[in-house]
Amino acid sequence: MFKGMEYVYEVNKEKSFSKAAQNLYISQPSLSATIKKIEERVGFPLFDRSTNPIQLTPCGQEYVKCIEKILDIQNGFENFLSNMNELRTGNIAIGGSNLFASYILPPIITDFREKFPLVSIHMVEANTALLEQQLFSGALDLVIDNYEFNENIYSRHKYCNENLLLAVPKKFEVNSKTINYQLTAHDIIDNKHLDSSTPSVPLELFKDEPFLFLRSGNDTRKRAEKICQHHNFSPNVILKLDQLVTSYNLTCYGMGISFLSDTLIRYTKPDPNVIYYKLNENSICRNVYFYTKKGKYFTRAMEEFLKMAIPEINEDIT
Repeated sequence: MFKGMEYVYEVNKEKSFSKAAQNLYISQPSLSATIKKIEERVGFPLFDRSTNPIQLTPCGQEYVKCIEKILDIQNGFENFLSNMNELRTGNIAIGGSNLFASYILPPIITDFREKFPLVSIHMVEANTALLEQQLFSGALDLVIDNYEFNENIYSRHKYCNENLLLAVPKKFEVNSKTINYQLTAHDIIDNKHLDSSTPSVPLELFKDEPFLFLRSGNDTRKRAEKICQHHNFSPNVILKLDQLVTSYNLTCYGMGISFLSDTLIRYTKPDPNVIYYKLNENSICRNVYFYTKKGKYFTRAMEEFLKMAIPEINEDIT
């Protein structure tokens, strides 16, 4: 029944027979014929060929769900063999947003690769919603994020904590009213914003300025809305984005005000065109976690990666 399932899976992934054929290194007519034989064995069509792009039929959707279960079982056994072979083989899939994928994960992955050169590493860079979806489905083993994932479904391992700050384009006139509150990127790197003697800016001074927000489903978006509500104003959001790094870059170019994490400010190149402000809110503090799905087989590769990322982590992390 599931002989040739990899062909169905690839067509569904690419939503195209031609692209799937290229990936599988076979001709399109050969792929179409193989899919047709599988559909004849099943007794129902798996794809609706009248749509563009091609879509699964209800039977096809159930078939692909079964494929994913089979692949998950295969992956679990491969990971078991990986543990038996002391990481002489195996794989690990890690995901993070643009910020974490660009600045936090690379040195950890490099160190892991040097220690375990035969373990295949797959990294995904995406927004929080997609990362959680892939972690839940089993496509990812680990995700690093500052969003609070459901603790009934996921285990979390604390990487660090971070704080939100207000980032304002230097050219905005409102900065002339806030000179005593201004901070530079170097001040943030030196943790001046964490000093109790550093004053917090009255956020309502910026209520008439343009803001850049992240899209719904992002922790920064949720906290930014809460902060503005606490100061009794609805921000003029001129653009909604997927990534914090994009928001930062647009603020550097003077488009609008962003809520940024001190993690981002520490890792990105300081820009003289941005002024930072400390905020006096409980919601500006949050944790960054590595997440794993509860019930998923915890491979030795996952264990070693976490120990490398978080040296002080407890020995029993499974």
